[in-house]
This record gives sequence, C-alpha cells and structure tokens, in this order.
Amino acid sequence: MNIPSKESILQACRDMLLDRIAHAEKAMNAAQESSNSEDKSSAGDKYETSRAMGQLDRNMNAKQLFQAQHELQELHKIDIQPTQNIRSGALLICNTDIYFIAIGLGPITVHNKKIIVLSSKSPLALAMWGKRIGDNFTFNQRKLLIKSVL
Repeated sequence: MNIPSKESILQACRDMLLDRIAHAEKAMNAAQESSNSEDKSSAGDKYETSRAMGQLDRNMNAKQLFQAQHELQELHKIDIQPTQNIRSGALLICNTDIYFIAIGLGPITVHNKKIIVLSSKSPLALAMWGKRIGDNFTFNQRKLLIKSVL
C-alpha cells in the first residue's frame, strides 16, 4: 500500500485551508462592497434590508475566515514525528480507512489516497487515543483494527 507522507498530507491540509481563507476574504469583501454600494431609495425599508443582509453575509464570511485562520495556526503546531501511540500528528492505517489526527477537515485525497483528517477532539480520535498497532476498538458499531501507526 502506497501511503502518502505526513508532509504531503500536511501540505494538502494547508492548501485546503489557504483556499478557504482566500474564498472567505473574497466573499467577505464582496458582501461589504455590496452593502456599501446599495443606493438609498425612496423605499427606505428596502435599502435598510439590503444593507442588513449584506452585513449578515459579511459577518458569516468573517466567521469562516477566522475559523480557517485558527485551523491553519493549529495545523502549524502539529508534531509529525514518528510515534507508536495514537496522538495528534499520528497517521493510522486501519482495516477500513487511513486517518490523520490533526484538525477536523474530513476526507481529503492525497496522491490518489483518501485520508480522513480528524480533529484530536473528535469522538473517533478520542476512541483511538493512546492505542497502538494491533489494537482493536469499536466505534459506531464498526470494529476497527489499527494495522500501522506512522
């Protein structure tokens, strides 16, 4: 089985987050511009409603931007040194999937391999925490076997 390196997985995560940041910044700026450029008309309520909606969009995108920036900061803290135990920075090969414990991005594809990127606080990561190669555990009625930890 040809498993991507932790470095390439981290880079794919970084790229995804940088894309989210760029998209959120662009959407936030567009919402702000739209809100600012709305002309005041004789129908004052329509003007106020449009401005309020633009501000809501801007705030939603600002929240997404903040979240992506925070996740990028957390990603930079991940220690990818080899490990025997499941912890943050561990890459696990199980009987069903490949998992990378880092931040909660979900499934990503790296070198044509599906990697599930989990937050260290996710229920699945917590169920795996401290386990070692050869350990079995059950999560959501699925029996998982840890075949390898990198």
